[in-house]
This record gives sequence, C-alpha cells and structure tokens, in this order.
Amino acid sequence: MDDHSTFPRFFIIFFIITLPATTVVSIGINYGQIANNLPSPDDAVALVKCVGATKVKLYDADPRVLKAFANTGVELMVGLGNEYLSRMKDPTKAQAWIKTNLQPYLPATKITSIFVGNEVLTFNDTSLTSNLLPAMQSVHTALVNLALDKQITVTTTHSLAVLQTSYPPSAGAFRPDLAPCLAPILSFQVKTGSPFLINAYPYFAYKANPKQVPLDFVLFQPNQGMVDPSSNLHYDNMLFAQIDAVYSALDSLGYGKLPVHISETGWPSKGDEDEAGANLENAKKYNGNLIKMAMSNSKKGTPSRPNSDLNIYVFALFNENMKPGPTSERNYGLFKPDGTPAYPLGFSLASAPNDPVNNSTSTGTPPRPPTSSTGYLSISSASSLVSYTNSTTAFCLL
Repeated sequence: MDDHSTFPRFFIIFFIITLPATTVVSIGINYGQIANNLPSPDDAVALVKCVGATKVKLYDADPRVLKAFANTGVELMVGLGNEYLSRMKDPTKAQAWIKTNLQPYLPATKITSIFVGNEVLTFNDTSLTSNLLPAMQSVHTALVNLALDKQITVTTTHSLAVLQTSYPPSAGAFRPDLAPCLAPILSFQVKTGSPFLINAYPYFAYKANPKQVPLDFVLFQPNQGMVDPSSNLHYDNMLFAQIDAVYSALDSLGYGKLPVHISETGWPSKGDEDEAGANLENAKKYNGNLIKMAMSNSKKGTPSRPNSDLNIYVFALFNENMKPGPTSERNYGLFKPDGTPAYPLGFSLASAPNDPVNNSTSTGTPPRPPTSSTGYLSISSASSLVSYTNSTTAFCLL
C-alpha cells in the first residue's frame, strides 16, 4: 500500500502564460504501477495534466485509478493482462468482468478502449496465441450486450518484433509464421473499428548497434535522414520509419487502411554499462522532441501517411522500481516517485482549456494548479513563491 507520510512533499513548478485558444496539446502516456513507492492515483492525475496528456494507457483496471480520473476528460485505455486470456474466452466471464471492473465508473471516467493481452504473439506461447482472438471477440460481444461497444473499442498490443522486415519502411513485412494468426485479428479490428497498436522503441535499435545507428536519427535531432529506395520517401527519424514499416506490413495482408497507434515508446534515463545510450541527456532529447512533435500543428502524419494523425503513448509516467530486468527497465519514467521530473524536458506544456482538474474557465479567471489528496505546492522557479498573472491557461515547466 502507498504510505504518503513517507513521501517528500511534491513540488511542481508553475508559471502562467497566454496562448491562442486554438492551441491543442494531444499526447498519451503509459501509467504503470510495478513499484512500491508511487504516489496516489490522485497525484498521478495531476502529473498527467502537467505533462499535457489527454490519453492514458493503464495495464489493469485498478479501481483507485479509474475513480481518480473521473470527470477529468482524460481518455483511458484499460488493459486485460495475458493471464486473463483463457477466462475471457467465455463471454459470460468477459461480461461479468466489465460489469464489475469498468461499468461502475462510466460515464464519469472516460474509458475508450480495452486492450486484451500485451505483446502476445511474440511470446511464442501457443496457448496464449490461440486464446487471443477468442478473448477479444468475447470482450467485444460483452460490450455489445451492455450497449457499450459504441464508446469502447477492443484491441491488443504488439511488439515491433512481429515484423520480419522493417527496413526500408516500404519493405515492412510480418513474420511469416505470425501472418495466419494476425489476419483474423486484423479482420476483427476492421469490423469493430479498433486501431492496430504497436510498441516501438528506437532505443532498442540504437542499443543493439550504437556504432551504425546514427544517434540523432533516433532522437529526432537534426540529421540527414534516409531515403527509402523503393518509395523515394525521406525519413528524418527512426520512429516514423518504424510506423511506416508497420503500415507496409498491414498493406501486404490487405489491411493498409487500419490506423496504427504507437501504444508505447520511450527512452530510459539510466541503464547498465552494456546499455548504450541509456542516460538522462538522451531521454530528455527523445521524449522532449517526441512530445513537441506531437504538439506541433505543423507536423502531422508520417511520410507514407501524411494525412493520418499521430497517436502516440509515451512510456512512462513514473520510474517503476520493482520491474525486473536490466536497470533501464526501472528508469523510463518522466517523473520520479516523489513527483519531481526525472529530467527537464526543456519546454512548457499547457493544460487544456476548460480543464476540469485545473478549474479553468472561459471567463478569463486564472486557473488553479492541479490539486490532489496530498496537495501540491505551486512555486515559481525564480522566487519559490506562489505567483499568478491574469491568463486563461496554466502551464507546468518541465
């Protein structure tokens, strides 16, 4: 259990600035809880707002979290872990799970999607693989029976390792052994209108081959980029190349119109000696540039899908101290468990106009900083004193 008496008091640096009303911030973030030192869900909501995120991906249906996000307007994607797949094949059990774990929080909590299973196909577990689509179908049937299918879609997440080929992007193709499993899943998703979710980490490509993969290319820094020899499209960052490789793979199976969403991407701020590139500076550049790009009205879509919106969930909200594996696994967070930034992103992010959390209004009344059960202390970076000016938009300096 969380014991807030042991946590340092949270400090979030705020300043107020006026921006045009048309400014839109849209970014998603993953909120995992494999840790024993995280703040309360109420405090997490304030940090989500601080980042400017409008979408959150959860790995379970923690009732405390679902309750905390009520009336915030934040869209939630809720996970059903791999351990649920065999049970969720039964539509009766799927419906009971939804009625118990999700329905009580609707509509105040804006749940828009359920992802059934996480990276199932690349576990090479025949039992998990065989249960995946039936579980997805049962969950969807349950949503139909409860008249929730119009507001909640059903999908699953995949590792980029589902691809056999990812370079050049136009040659993207799925592993041949996975195509028979993927085709009926993709057909289901087209019929039900859910996106294809992929977890894509340029960090892993750099870590595996730091001498040949240009660091600026993976960090969204200025660079010469690369030209796809077949499509003649120019790429100035690896993430877009990975996304378009997925689109090419979907095209090859006849599902090229299925939207691709990046359900996880990020960069660790710390790693072991053999984890090339895992440091504060690179994490700051990757996530800072990624979020700025997602915010930008001038950058929309990828080279092969220039008219498609980018839907990206940054991994992750917090460093999670109980995750197994190398040091990097415990250091993907934008925030430390005490609520302070893991590193400065170098720019400010706006809370949305009429933000329920910030209580901003269209009347010009200065909004309040995010509040929580334990409270946040709003300070200015210069004087450590509370400071407001007349404005309609609150900002958090990261």
